[in-house]
Amino acid sequence: MLRAEAAIDLDAIRDNVARLRESAPSAALMAVVKADGYGHGLLPSARAALAGGATWLGVCVLEEALALRAAGLRVPLLCWIAVPGEPLHDAVAADVDLSVSSGWGLEETVAAAQSAGRPARIHLKVDTGLSRGGATPEDWPDLVAAAAKAEASGEVSVVGVWSHFAYADDPGHPAIAAQVATFRAAMALAEHEGLHPQVRHLANSAATLTLPEAHFDLVRPGIAIYGLSPVPRVSTYGLRPAMTLRARVALTKEVPAGSGVSYGHRYVTSERSRLALVPLGYADGVPRSATNVAEVWLAGRRRTISGSVCMDQFVVDVGADPVSAGDEVVLFGPGDRGEPTAYDWANALDTISYEIVARVGGRVPRTYTGTR
Repeated sequence: MLRAEAAIDLDAIRDNVARLRESAPSAALMAVVKADGYGHGLLPSARAALAGGATWLGVCVLEEALALRAAGLRVPLLCWIAVPGEPLHDAVAADVDLSVSSGWGLEETVAAAQSAGRPARIHLKVDTGLSRGGATPEDWPDLVAAAAKAEASGEVSVVGVWSHFAYADDPGHPAIAAQVATFRAAMALAEHEGLHPQVRHLANSAATLTLPEAHFDLVRPGIAIYGLSPVPRVSTYGLRPAMTLRARVALTKEVPAGSGVSYGHRYVTSERSRLALVPLGYADGVPRSATNVAEVWLAGRRRTISGSVCMDQFVVDVGADPVSAGDEVVLFGPGDRGEPTAYDWANALDTISYEIVARVGGRVPRTYTGTR
């Protein structure tokens, strides 16, 4: 490590996927590697997940899907967000499954299939209560009928029917059962219209771990494959965090009591202190809201960030402790040495661990150990 790094344990990703397969033994597993593998790296994460037993991959945008195909990964691959005018024919030609939630989406997918000279593989998405992507229950019959017609004409193959939970991270919430019931009704309507998808899928990370009745044919864990529990207040489920974000101290200096630190002097030293400068900031994904609240591991113990997080750097007051330039600072990791975890950062910042790892910026080098 020179200035900083996000060190990724690929064996942890592999083993987390194997653990998740044990939680859903009757279903295939799609490893969700969207958003550059939740900040862990798209291709390394995908390969490690496949080594752990994943048989599908899932991404959000077309560029990610095509990058996986260009790297030679040939497993079934679902891409689920597109806007009008995207080159869906590239996806069809690359054998990428596409999610369809609307009439325009089906029309553009059919046109893409015609352009590519082969049927498009599609997953029809129904909105069961998240009110985000997917066709509403009112629009679902028309979408299913149109898809059945397109399949009969050889333009598409309806490979899947799917939806997404709103409250799976709150086990026992009444919305969960309501969504499962709505999903079953949507599947029944699709079958009545002559569609027989290979995979029905609803379960995200939380449902994979806590809701066997939602496993159906395929589960879609995301954050859990990177070792972060979607319901940390319940259990870590034996998952191991894969990312450690760390840096090296760039500078130390001693300042007198009463010294204001960083922009706005939002921290003032209470005594003569040594300040350590850490060369990571909000341009690297360290939230500015970490100011005076988030902890790091430095010189054998946790210490709170002192003063405003800046674009490229932040400061830690280490008191009289012997800290020097070049010393390692761990922002978060698996917690083995007592260092903060992504959960700790999420709790301090009133957010979720997903955001903490996914926002680590591109100028932070990723380094990898383990399965390649």
